[in-house]
Amino acid sequence: MQTPNETIIIGIGEHHTGSEVMTSIGLGSCVGLIIYDKEKGIGSFAHVMLPKSQGKPGERAGKFADTAVDRLLEELQRAGSKRSSLIAKLAGGASMFQHFSGNLNIGERNVAAIKELLAEQKIPILKEDVGGTVGRTVTLYPAQKGKLVIKQADGVTREL
Repeated sequence: MQTPNETIIIGIGEHHTGSEVMTSIGLGSCVGLIIYDKEKGIGSFAHVMLPKSQGKPGERAGKFADTAVDRLLEELQRAGSKRSSLIAKLAGGASMFQHFSGNLNIGERNVAAIKELLAEQKIPILKEDVGGTVGRTVTLYPAQKGKLVIKQADGVTREL
């Protein structure tokens, strides 16, 4: 059983929905996808690794942009959220290998896929901290109006 002060760690491909503090450590090209219900004060957080699933049995829904967006929306709906009260925040999607570009820039592809899917679902992106070449640790505080704290690997910290 979880204590009130416990932080939920969201690993690669994992997701969680609730009012607890949630964090994902060391996002490089991966993206922390947060969909927040501003009326209910709950959030849904996925650690997205790749843009598109292969549709294989047993794949983690949070691992892929296409399955993560659907799963987070399903969980929020089950929790009683209305679409009209949902907003999104994104963090991560860094280019961790500066010598590569184009199709190999998985961070950029992850961000593009998530943005397209959120637009299709009519979920506005309120804030984002994406791109660059530095990894990030992202912490969501649903009970504090969906505050998102980003701590970069170089020590820079900011709030979204």
